Amino acid sequence: MSESDSEIAQKKKSLLQRMKEGLSRSTKNLSDGITGIFTKRKLDTQTLGELEDLLISADLGIDTAASITRALARDRFDKEIASDEIRAILAADIAGRLRGVAKPLVIDASKKPFVILMIGVNGAGKTTTIGKIGAKLRAEGKSVMLAAGDTFRAAAVEQLKIWGERINAPVCSTKVGGDAAGLAYEALARARAEGTDVLMIDTAGRLQNKTDLMAELEKVLRVIRKLDPDAPHATLLVLDATTGQNALNQVDIFGKTAGVTGLVMTKLDGTARGGILVAIAARFGLPVHMIGVGEGIDDLQTFDADTYARAITGAA
Repeated sequence: MSESDSEIAQKKKSLLQRMKEGLSRSTKNLSDGITGIFTKRKLDTQTLGELEDLLISADLGIDTAASITRALARDRFDKEIASDEIRAILAADIAGRLRGVAKPLVIDASKKPFVILMIGVNGAGKTTTIGKIGAKLRAEGKSVMLAAGDTFRAAAVEQLKIWGERINAPVCSTKVGGDAAGLAYEALARARAEGTDVLMIDTAGRLQNKTDLMAELEKVLRVIRKLDPDAPHATLLVLDATTGQNALNQVDIFGKTAGVTGLVMTKLDGTARGGILVAIAARFGLPVHMIGVGEGIDDLQTFDADTYARAITGAA
């Protein structure tokens, strides 16, 4: 094995380890449940029912849970099956469902600036995610500009300014309650003038006032397209894994208004129901670019279907 292959293998190993640590609550929920169901028992109607209930409780979704148990019933019914076998089968099935949506965020260098619109409800970790993505882009040698478009929350503006200082990226902002669309326009004009590689625009996330929020998002889109008809080049929806099934509604609502191009799921370390990612992939088929499994910058990871499936099921 060459040194580069060795380094890649080591990186994958550490990625799996970090993901296992971050997903430990979900892993414990699924893995312990599987152990409890399949301790020296044949695969019969009762064990299949218990497994299906367990998968649903982990938020994998009713359709996915039913599909997995049907496949097991077809291949292994009335045979003794060990919990490790179930974990391996489950991991392979989940990975197969997710490979099609596991797509890294690609910055098209021919778009300058490459405009990323960040959307999502308040509390999902949107502003922090902007900072972490910005840090990764800066580490790759790209110039980055941030726009504090969540103008209704002074804390969000301040948080983005702190990230800007931390990663050495300029931050465009306006007064609290100022016009978010006007700010986005000014930021894009400035980024173009300064030859910035990537412009990331934060937005408000007041979903309880859905009509106003969606009207504001539509205005932001309309205004920046006056400068660049193709912008934004990526619209990333940040989802909080701890909200469980509510995340499905958010994908639906934001998708209809803002034309979501990809997902970032945060706080997978804070829930025992990390399977919600599987349910979202099954229903919407949107690219999943990154997942957050902890507080550190390195804990926002490019999404890898096989690593996630092994980590969440506790498969070896």
